[in-house]
Amino acid sequence: MRLAFWLYEGTALHGISRVTNSMKGVHTVYHAPQGDDYITATYTMLERTPQFPGLSISVVRGRDLAQGVSRLPTTLQQVDHHYHPELIVIAPSCSTALLQEDLHQLAAHSGVPNERLMVYALNPFRVSENEAADGLFTELVKRYAVTQEKTPVPSVNILGFTSLGFHLRANLTSITRMLQTLGITVNVVAPWGSSIEDLGRLPAAWLNIAPYQEIGVNAAAYLEESFSMPSLTQAPLGVEPTMAWLRSLIEKLNAIAAQRGVPPLSMPNLKAFSLDGLSAPSGVPWFARTADMESFSNKKAFVFGDATHTVGIVKFLRDELGMQIIGAGTYLEQHADWVRKELEGYLPGALMVTDRFQDVAQVIEDEMPDLVCGTQMERHSCRKLDVPCMVVCPPTHIENHLLGYYPFFGFAGADVIADRVYLSCKLGLEKHLIDFFGDAGLEYEEGASSVEGDVAPSDSNEQASETVGSEVTDLPDDGEMKWSDEAETMLKKVPFFVRKKVRKNTDTFARSIGEPVVTVDVFRKAKESLGG
Repeated sequence: MRLAFWLYEGTALHGISRVTNSMKGVHTVYHAPQGDDYITATYTMLERTPQFPGLSISVVRGRDLAQGVSRLPTTLQQVDHHYHPELIVIAPSCSTALLQEDLHQLAAHSGVPNERLMVYALNPFRVSENEAADGLFTELVKRYAVTQEKTPVPSVNILGFTSLGFHLRANLTSITRMLQTLGITVNVVAPWGSSIEDLGRLPAAWLNIAPYQEIGVNAAAYLEESFSMPSLTQAPLGVEPTMAWLRSLIEKLNAIAAQRGVPPLSMPNLKAFSLDGLSAPSGVPWFARTADMESFSNKKAFVFGDATHTVGIVKFLRDELGMQIIGAGTYLEQHADWVRKELEGYLPGALMVTDRFQDVAQVIEDEMPDLVCGTQMERHSCRKLDVPCMVVCPPTHIENHLLGYYPFFGFAGADVIADRVYLSCKLGLEKHLIDFFGDAGLEYEEGASSVEGDVAPSDSNEQASETVGSEVTDLPDDGEMKWSDEAETMLKKVPFFVRKKVRKNTDTFARSIGEPVVTVDVFRKAKESLGG
């Protein structure tokens, strides 16, 4: 485990909390130093639910270590007395893992019944957020799922939705709306909103839906192996993937229906999936053919994130919006092989696999794509480069935890993504227009630019110009290409969100033809050469 200014994944404790904070009647006790309850603040700030997370700290102090005592048994007693949880999950932090304490033995001395305790003693130095969350959820399913009769009508479990998930409630709403349209009952949603009793009812469903590769797929695999429950692990992200998802769902359930003598399901008219029940379920197929979106066919996109959203967004951008994918990557090394397989034929080169945001930022700066789809870190990196960026997966900002209905899954999700892509690429055009028509009553300072954007040079610029020619602004000798005043004026007419890219490409062109200064003539030649 390494310390960094930013990390794509949180700690193992963060992953454990995402599962336990999702559930009812489950309380987490961290055997950790004071301060590891920061997860409570993160949850209450981002999740926007009225519930307070069930989390306590069994504080480890130096004096206790010197005296050879542990607060864990007493903490478990207090939690049991005050909260009466159905289950207490006990986990170590990085610091306490070094002590190599036997948490099972310490928990046994608490007097709390063993069946209401679960020690999840993973190695926090080797396991990060997603692996910890997925591992805990799988263990909970293994512990509580029991054999029972199937529901009389087609039903499914929805697995992998956890607290602090990306557009969690909206995605869940989108999926449940589609299931209702098909006449399919939701048996259990887990871990989000589920109880220990709900986990026991999981095998009653006909099929498991686990759309996230990061959390839920392993639990679905266990249920399939132990209870012969088929699973659907694709994500309905995009119009065509949603259609394929619906067809696969109907096919799998109808195979079971035939064995049970239940009438088969059928695909209703697609209008039934729309919000109003009258129109097409998604506007993306039409919108992608409009004049505005036709121009996106030449735009270059770079995608970086977790496994599920990287695959889904790359396919959506290329297959449904016609954008050019110049690269993609993931910070989840354990899922890299799955991502490579899914994106075979979509990428011009190798998949980027790294957990260093600096490496991703460097690729963005080198390539200067027209659109970046990534995490909150890419959003920060792109801001200083004036590159449009939309956040498509964790880690996220508070603005990605919304009260409104903004799904990424399903037909409605395809519309949301298309809108986000369009606005991310077009946003700022009004600033460009203000820059371009700045003298049209929008600038009031004395000496404002004229229609051509000419600005009277300062004394320092005049002195510098004398050394290199009347039209050249001499920049400090820092290795940057010199630009004439007139060329700078022309550059200001380029939209600000691609201005840095145009400057960089023009500098490269000027150097390639041996020009020491970018003049208007060089700028025009560069534009023609680069197809601008």
